[in-house]
Amino acid sequence: MARKDEKLEQLGRMWLFSACTKRDLQVIGKTSDEVTVPAGKALTEEGRPGHEFYLILEGEASVRRGNRKVATLSSGQYFGELSLLDRGPRTATVVADTDMRLLVLGQREFNGLLDEVPGLAHKVLKTMATRLRDSDAKAYH
Repeated sequence: MARKDEKLEQLGRMWLFSACTKRDLQVIGKTSDEVTVPAGKALTEEGRPGHEFYLILEGEASVRRGNRKVATLSSGQYFGELSLLDRGPRTATVVADTDMRLLVLGQREFNGLLDEVPGLAHKVLKTMATRLRDSDAKAYH
């Protein structure tokens, strides 16, 4: 089981929660579930709706688009965060390459956090706006 401060530190490094206070991160950490999955397990499937976000505590996973491997993810990295916001289809398939420990936050729990943690929605929107501005700047320069 991950140390509590390890989880909070990793959550705080995510762009989605980067503006959150330590107290906010503690509530998010308590709302998340720590799970283990075996090597070979598909965690997301490209084109299917997404309902949860994953933070990798231990292990590695492959990211595939079509039949092509496009990335490898490992400890401290995350995926699926956009599904918390829009329930849109997954943009890639992610499969565990090794046994993994993950922190999982479902969309229902995330929506509850937005109601429970004062200012969290504002912080998430502010962070999203910053990322959108950065993307726009890269696209036009």
